[in-house]
Amino acid sequence: MQVSIETTSKLERRLTVGVPAERVDVEVDSRLQKAIKNVRLPGFRPGKVPMKIMRQRFGEGVRQEVLGEVMSQSFQEAVTQEKLRPAGQPSIEPKSLEAGRDLEYVATFEVFPEVEILDMKDFAVSRPVASVTDADIDDIIEVFRKQQGTWEVVERAAAAGDKVTIDYAGTRDGEPFEGGSAQGTDLELGSGRMIPGFEDGVVGMRAGEEKTLQLTFPEDYHSEDLQGAAVEFAVSLHSVQELIPAALDQQLFSQYGVEEGGEAQFRKEVGDNMARELKNAIQGKIKQQVMDAVLETHQSLEVPKALVAQEIRAMRRQMRQQFGGAGEQKLDLDALFPDDMFTENAERRVKLGLIIAELIARHDLEADAEQVRATIEEMASTYQDSEEVVNYYYSNQRELAAVESKVLEDLVVEKLLDSAQITDRPCTYQEAVSQEQAPA
Repeated sequence: MQVSIETTSKLERRLTVGVPAERVDVEVDSRLQKAIKNVRLPGFRPGKVPMKIMRQRFGEGVRQEVLGEVMSQSFQEAVTQEKLRPAGQPSIEPKSLEAGRDLEYVATFEVFPEVEILDMKDFAVSRPVASVTDADIDDIIEVFRKQQGTWEVVERAAAAGDKVTIDYAGTRDGEPFEGGSAQGTDLELGSGRMIPGFEDGVVGMRAGEEKTLQLTFPEDYHSEDLQGAAVEFAVSLHSVQELIPAALDQQLFSQYGVEEGGEAQFRKEVGDNMARELKNAIQGKIKQQVMDAVLETHQSLEVPKALVAQEIRAMRRQMRQQFGGAGEQKLDLDALFPDDMFTENAERRVKLGLIIAELIARHDLEADAEQVRATIEEMASTYQDSEEVVNYYYSNQRELAAVESKVLEDLVVEKLLDSAQITDRPCTYQEAVSQEQAPA
């Protein structure tokens, strides 16, 4: 087999591969010979079809099949011989496929870059420092009570947080506009569901009252026709309902998996979950800063387009799963969410993946079985049947590999933090768990 290599760009390579005709011909004859015993043709006994007839009837089809396999096999042999690491599938252009002549083709592909780990000493990390207070627990429990609460009709003016039942009719220059009217619709005041000013305008109205609201659509409204438009909404209010939070009793505790121990146990479990959430949020924000520093330091690293395209496809698959089967049928997600919507994040993920892999190899890091187990058990602790969750991870190779990958990433973060300048930043629980900085 003859191989020549050409470097066409920093990451792109072009291989010209020549394979002796004998390799293809021998394989074609071998397959035809094996097929004879199963071929039945008029005028010939089973297993007695002459090879000449086999070549005439089936030779071309078998040859095309063999050519594809030989090109695939010889490509792998060629990159191994040349010590290349292809990133993604090659684009193969046949040059000579004629029977009796050597097979020749050109394979164009990208290779993985050589990752040079640059000095990252003294990069800055701001570490949130917070704790879970009794007041924080009270706030979360109040959220739970409202989630399990009931709505009751009240005879008073509507206030923020109430739910009202209304009719409304919107007009622009005296003419109705599409989507601007509804009857008997429920609206929670303060939800932000309507355009600015609408819900504030309903506050103070009583059942049976009517009111006209003079409003303006936002300049960035999703419907271009209504962006910045001055409109009127005629509103009729039918009823006002107030949310009555659920009582702090065993029925509420059971809703959140606490069957024994009463309020004290409920508060303890809520506090424990909040502490876990706080720990994970702080680790996530620290990890985010470390990853940002890694990317900032290695800005010049060029990544293969094939890997970015692969990551974009994975991100789009995740979006399809979020929309569900019905959403896929109704929406053309490829049109709604084009590649360039994902490109920046995809490039970031690929670059981080390459750098982290190099750091793992350089520092000879391994996902210790005990660390993996501890991570899984911590994740499982938020479920009622934690042992079932643990068993699920250990019986699902893909999920287990994901946990092992997380453990390795955390080890890389710990290693890099040894060289960081860490400053503690006191904050509240809510500030610490906010999503301003999502984990990388």
